[in-house]
Amino acid sequence: MYCSKCGATLLEGAAFCTACGQPAGVNAASVAAPSMVPAGPGDAVAAPSTVWREPGTMQTWAPAVGPTVLYAGFWLRVVAAIIDSIALAIPFTPIVFLLFAGMVPAIMHSADPVELVVSLLPRILLLTIFSAIVSWLYWSLMESSSWQATLGKKALGLYVTDMEGRRASFGRTSGRYCAGRLVTIVPSIGGLYFFVSCICAGFTEKKQAIHDIIAGCLVLRKV
Repeated sequence: MYCSKCGATLLEGAAFCTACGQPAGVNAASVAAPSMVPAGPGDAVAAPSTVWREPGTMQTWAPAVGPTVLYAGFWLRVVAAIIDSIALAIPFTPIVFLLFAGMVPAIMHSADPVELVVSLLPRILLLTIFSAIVSWLYWSLMESSSWQATLGKKALGLYVTDMEGRRASFGRTSGRYCAGRLVTIVPSIGGLYFFVSCICAGFTEKKQAIHDIIAGCLVLRKV
């Protein structure tokens, strides 16, 4: 299979050309079929976008030009992340309440800050681990599912693919999560790194954040 725009070889199952971004389709695949000959009587070589005719017939045709691949920009991804945060906060709120409700009297009456921190630390650690696991499963499972998107991305018509435009595997979306959101739990540098990573989505050629580049993923939007 060959790209109808630039003539590059298309990988089997790819949604678009990795060289120029042209969507792959039936017409694009048949452009460079060996049974076709140039339509012009004196043309020995023709570009893939040239009009062609089938041997032995007078019928000519030109490959249809598909829509340009649309990359999801920074602000679309910010809004999607806000929707996802709200979606996760709904089940998390009662869990946090149940986890810390019993500590309210101790917090109110404790005179020793060290004792208070020691009593709260196990619950904070448990909440951090639970939050990381649930968030990992949410983003990784949703983005590797048939939706290829979290609830926020789905609402805005965004979806995650690998670099060839194919559905990303669970391992790849897990790597994307670990290279992005999971790093935020690292004290001091985690939040700053994630902020810089997300800012890159507004400046890179394919609107990739750093964690997208590390995991080999793209975030696209539907027309």
